Amino acid sequence: MGIALFWSIITVFVRWLFSKRESSVIRPRQVGYFPTRRGAISYDSSDQTALYIRMLDVRVRSQVGFEPERRGSHPYLGVDFRTLHSRAESAGSIPARRIQRLYSFQRHMLSSRLLRGTPHLNSLHILDEDYCGQARCMLDKVGSWNFDIFRFDRLTNGNSLVFLTFHLLNQYGLIELFQLDMVKLRRFLVLVQEDYHNQNPYHNAVHAADVTQAMYSYLKEPKLAQSLTSCDILLGLLAAATHDLDHPGVNQPFLIKTNHYLAALYRNTSVLENHHWRSAVGLLRETELFSHLPVEDSLNMERQLGSLILATDISRQNDYLSRFRSHLDENNLCLGNASHRHFILQMALKCADICNPCRPWELSKQWSEKVTEEFFHQGDIEKKHKLEVSPLCDSEANTIASVQIGFMTYVVEPLFAEWARFSDTRLSQTMLGHLGLNKASWSAMEPEASGSSEDGESEPARATEQPSSRSLSQGSQES
Repeated sequence: MGIALFWSIITVFVRWLFSKRESSVIRPRQVGYFPTRRGAISYDSSDQTALYIRMLDVRVRSQVGFEPERRGSHPYLGVDFRTLHSRAESAGSIPARRIQRLYSFQRHMLSSRLLRGTPHLNSLHILDEDYCGQARCMLDKVGSWNFDIFRFDRLTNGNSLVFLTFHLLNQYGLIELFQLDMVKLRRFLVLVQEDYHNQNPYHNAVHAADVTQAMYSYLKEPKLAQSLTSCDILLGLLAAATHDLDHPGVNQPFLIKTNHYLAALYRNTSVLENHHWRSAVGLLRETELFSHLPVEDSLNMERQLGSLILATDISRQNDYLSRFRSHLDENNLCLGNASHRHFILQMALKCADICNPCRPWELSKQWSEKVTEEFFHQGDIEKKHKLEVSPLCDSEANTIASVQIGFMTYVVEPLFAEWARFSDTRLSQTMLGHLGLNKASWSAMEPEASGSSEDGESEPARATEQPSSRSLSQGSQES
């Protein structure tokens, strides 16, 4: 009798769960409401200003037999952004990849417990002891500019963003100070990491972790460390972790010229950055991470988070740079002023977002190859559908070296030169030093590529053409 009753209860629960999964949407202001995660973004026609973020947990739906929904797909192009950069793998290569990702049964089981939101005292609990020790050693030097985020990601079984962000929040004492619920915080960080498209060569969770580590390095600089409040630091770290959330792996011009719904939703203005911000707000509300704070404080944090993320729009680079240069020329920056501190946080996040050319060559080269791969893949999609190829995305007209030299010259160097004026420290000089060496290394590769051509020309025409800053801004996806 007891067993029959048990199975009856289970059956009713499962039916209720599926009915909720098919009918519910996010209602941000409803307390205690946990919405179904869907693969799209929409807004209620009755309230044009209200955004409801709906995201899809593909893994769970595929296990229960649902057809995976297409995140960000465009009806004209038929491009599924979730699989845009995925590569076909042979049947024999899949077990090897799984072995590489799941180093032991212990890690697999404990990872599952983390994804279910089970709290643990040890922030690196899902690792084997050997990997745990190595990851801890790396976190002891998390402020080093030579920090190898690729190695840390391997040691954490692909969970670098979760562990790094949690470690930094804990190190600053922000979890205790803001009375953040540990379960909610872990769930938020896991969902953030899952909503990055790891099929993207560049705009993935590892990039977000790298930007978060760079942001931490800047927050430690004397001028910032002496002036920033705990709220500033919390916002800076959260903005770094979420600044490219749910990035589709293509740039804004691509979304605009394909009439993508995101471009229409945000009226062709900071399309990606608005999407990243709204996606982050959706996860904050879904996990109720700030639900214990007064409503006005919570909304204010969401607005400031948006202001930081929107500053990473590369098309507005000159506006921010001119304002920064003007402040430095007039020597009127006052970090006791809340608006000035926020502006410096914006500039710090902008620097962290495009700091790859300022990293040591071994790290910088890997990032350069990844972002150019993403550029060129977009160009291939545009050619396939007979669209105008975006600047820097044509693999036949550009090389990795030419793309990087132009980006360093017209975007990175001006920004970091002004940052060094603001914060003239050893770190700033180190970054400028790496930038100069990396640019020289890429420049040295260009003659080799041209010298191997059959016609014997000393330099291809494309190398002599200097790209405009406008085309670099439009073509760049490093934001």
